[in-house]
Amino acid sequence: MLECAPSTYWAAKKRELAPSARAVRDEWLKKEIWRVWEGPGRRVYGARKVWTQLNREGTTVARCTVERLMRELGIAGASAARKRPRTTVAGTDRPGDLLERDFTANAPNRRWVADITYVDTASGWVYTAFVQDLFSRAIVGWQVADHLGAELALDALEMAIWSRGGIGDGLVHHSDRGTQYTCIRYAERLDQIGAARSVGDKGDSFDNAVAESLNSLYKKELIDFRGGWENVMDVTIATMEWVAWYNNERIHSYCGNIPPREYEETFHRSRGTAPRAG
Repeated sequence: MLECAPSTYWAAKKRELAPSARAVRDEWLKKEIWRVWEGPGRRVYGARKVWTQLNREGTTVARCTVERLMRELGIAGASAARKRPRTTVAGTDRPGDLLERDFTANAPNRRWVADITYVDTASGWVYTAFVQDLFSRAIVGWQVADHLGAELALDALEMAIWSRGGIGDGLVHHSDRGTQYTCIRYAERLDQIGAARSVGDKGDSFDNAVAESLNSLYKKELIDFRGGWENVMDVTIATMEWVAWYNNERIHSYCGNIPPREYEETFHRSRGTAPRAG
């Protein structure tokens, strides 16, 4: 028989009957973690973003605690998969690289990056073009199509111009050397809005790393995460919903863990300027 003091025995019995303060808090935190992961996080947030969102809402909790409880709940963030066709063919026009891997901007509509990615559907490959503002990482233009023609990139550019309500002087537009971006029609449209053209070296993804990162995020959080895509319309509707969430709700580490739109609104308030339409 194991001997122990009566007080030790009864303390152990009490713990069996009543859960500890930590156990009670863990159960409450699990509900909050699940709410964030399933709601604002759309089941794609990992532990870091769930932890960040909880703290944004006023719930002080350690990141390691969130990681532990997410493991207990059996939930995790979205992970990337790899499967890709060729999306661009190098064009003959060779503008210079004006960014030189400096992916920062001191205000909205100073530097945009553009790229195209792909989606495997039951009807065949479809393609998504994005235009992203480097200041806040906001997606300012996008388009989905079942072809890789110049119209895909041009339609995304037109949305970007429209959503920003006019550009002003000083915009640099950066892309890879794909024919969609170096064709005459695309160059003429950039000239019309007074944008300087910039392209990276052929086959060097680091020269357009932020755009590549957005493509990866899109695949991880939407395309590969949901799967089962039927056709171009299916992807278009889902992309529209994802872009709205990305811009308005999804916390972004580059923006100091706030959404891109909130980041831009804070910038405009600090300078007493009005944000552009869109």
